[in-house]
Amino acid sequence: MPRLDPLPVEELPAELQPILQYAEATMGFMANDVLTMAHWPELLRAMGAVVGVTFTPGSVDMALKRMVGFISSMSAGCQYCAAHNGVGFPDDGIEPAKRDAIWAYETSPLFTDAERAALNFARAVGQTPNALTDAEFAELQAHFDTRQIMELAGVICLFGFLNRWNSTFSTALEGKPRDYAEEFLSPHGWTIGPHE
Repeated sequence: MPRLDPLPVEELPAELQPILQYAEATMGFMANDVLTMAHWPELLRAMGAVVGVTFTPGSVDMALKRMVGFISSMSAGCQYCAAHNGVGFPDDGIEPAKRDAIWAYETSPLFTDAERAALNFARAVGQTPNALTDAEFAELQAHFDTRQIMELAGVICLFGFLNRWNSTFSTALEGKPRDYAEEFLSPHGWTIGPHE
């Protein structure tokens, strides 16, 4: 059960509507964490800007950013954000075989060495305390330039905030990501946790 109820869309001020519309268009559903964050409009506007910079195509493609968001959220134990990233896999061009193999990305031939380095980075940085080693960072640098590493770190840090936010408030998981996660992620250990 949520600790903080999301605000109804129709009760939100007009100046927040573009953020809500962007969020819904990007995800394909209205996210409860966005509506919960709307209790603090200034924070929602700031997060909209951060998402618009970090979680859009840049020098790192969206498929890798999506997988990094997923692995870092799983590493942090946030089932809500893991489900949100999982439901976005098809939209970002992640094929079903790769989706199903992400649990074994370290050994699966479907992943490149660069992707493995990025996902190892996400797994280590998503933990508390941060478990990144110098060797893992050196492996990342072998495949990505400074700007790309910053983009990958930005995605992980964005989800670090969202992981804490949604775990703190037990944000209720919406129907679309819940259905997706129950079908495709639960066979690999995903559970809804407190996000009923």
